[in-house]
Parts: sequence; structure tokens; C-alpha cells
Amino acid sequence: MILPGQEVRVINADDTYYQFKGYVQRISKGKVAVLFEGGNWDKLVTFRPSELEVVK
Repeated sequence: MILPGQEVRVINADDTYYQFKGYVQRISKGKVAVLFEGGNWDKLVTFRPSELEVVK
């Protein structure tokens, strides 16, 4: 189960963000908004839950 605040990794090999890690910002209408932070950039991207896995 994916919850806001958790660290997740993109597992969809066809996605530009494959293997990127980010933090769940919100979950709405079956979509998960993930915040990626890297050096001098931040990006908020929406995924289906099946495209993500929780990082332990």
C-alpha cells in the first residue's frame, strides 16, 4: 500500500523516470503524485500505483 510521505521507485521500464526515487505527495482518483528532487530541480509527476514500488 502506497501512502503520502513514503519513498517510492518507478518500476515501469518504458517510463522516462524508470528507477528514479521520489516521495509521494498525494494520492487522488487512482493516481499517485511523486516529487522528484535532484540538485537544482524539483519535478512533480503522476503515476498509476502499479508503476511504483515502495523503497524499504
